[in-house]
This record gives sequence, structure tokens and C-alpha cells, in this order.
Amino acid sequence: MRFSRSFVRSVVRHVRLYVMTCVLVCAYTACAQSVPYKFDLGINLGMSGYLGDANRANLMSHPGFDGELSFRYIGDARWAVRGLFSVLGLSGNTKDMKDVLPGGAEYSFSSTVYDLGARGEFNFFPYGIGETYKRLRRWTPYLTVGVGVAMASVSGKSYIAPTIPMGLGVKFKISERWNLGAEFTMTKSFSDNFDGENLSDLNQIKTAFYKNTDWYSRFTIGISYEFGKRCETCHYVD
Repeated sequence: MRFSRSFVRSVVRHVRLYVMTCVLVCAYTACAQSVPYKFDLGINLGMSGYLGDANRANLMSHPGFDGELSFRYIGDARWAVRGLFSVLGLSGNTKDMKDVLPGGAEYSFSSTVYDLGARGEFNFFPYGIGETYKRLRRWTPYLTVGVGVAMASVSGKSYIAPTIPMGLGVKFKISERWNLGAEFTMTKSFSDNFDGENLSDLNQIKTAFYKNTDWYSRFTIGISYEFGKRCETCHYVD
């Protein structure tokens, strides 16, 4: 089958127009969602809570201290990847529980947890400050989920386990580089020994390892500083 030259030229023109349109749309999207800086370094302080064999309901029954250092790669105004190192304290006492343990036994524990993890963040609104054409907002709620590894030191022994943190938070820009944030996360540890070996099977009921595990929460307030100037692709300024 042969095509006329006019038909071929028409197809070529339409393809060129389509490609140019796609390029312009992609460039506009990248520009509209871009932010001035690529990295973010922060510190967070707050309190931790524990759920496990020695506490089944109230996260705040034995609050502990939590301190965090964070490093964030800012992909664009909506997405970021964040690494955190946290040190937190966990404690609990079965005397506070309504459950009666076999033989009327009572147990308590206190542990220190060192947590290292990586998380993805999704902002509900395009987050930033600057040119109005980018439609950035100075504040946004966000969701976060990730993976990590933690080591708990309790009763002179150490236990290491993988973890899955998940949570939500809110960010607010004080200025172009400085941010305030508040975040609440729940972390599932794939270990039943973060509260000590004595509490690993209080009810003497065998369950799968992924069910009978310890959880810990963190509520933090922090401040961060952005750096690493990003090359500008759009040059329009209000």
C-alpha cells in the first residue's frame, strides 16, 4: 500500500505537533511542581508510646522520650523521601491491665530503642513558598510509610528486628528554607522481645510471629532547614 506525499506530510506535521505539545506539558508540570531546594535536614523531639504484652490499649499509659534526626530528599512539591534515626524509650507494666495473667503474675519493663528507617512522603497540597503561578501552599498535611530496622536494649540484652512505620503529619513553612512540622507515627516491629523475653508469651498461647509482636508510637514536633539549590527550569517571576 502506498501513501501520497501530502498524506505523509500531514502525518509528520501532526506527529511533530503532538510531540511538541507533550514536551511543553511535561515542562510545565515539572516547573509547576518544582521547589527551590533538593534537601532538608531536621531535628524532632517528642514522646513515645508502647503497645504489646504489657499494654493492650492506652498508648499514653507510660509515655517515653523520643529524639530524632532526619534527612529528606525533596523530589517535588508533592513527594519526598526521608531517612530518620530515632532514639526512644519504651516501658510498660501488666499491673495496669484488666487481664489477669496465669498465676496472677505481674511484669514490668523498660527499654531503649534505636530506630533507623526510610520513608516516602506524600503531601496533600503542593508544598512550598514563592511564585504564585506554581500554586504552592505554605502548609500541608501529609501521609508517610516506610521500612526500617530497630534495636531494643532491655534487661541487659539486645534484640534487632525489621520495622514498618506509618503515620501522618502536617508541615508549615516559616520562610523559604525553614519548616515546622508535627507528626504521629505507629511502628510495627517484627519482634516480640522489645519488651523483654519474660513478656513474649504471657498468656501461654502460641500465635504466628507476625501477630504477636510489639508496636510503638511517636508524636514529635520538629524544625528543619532546606539546602542544595535546584537548577531552575522556569524563569518567570511574579
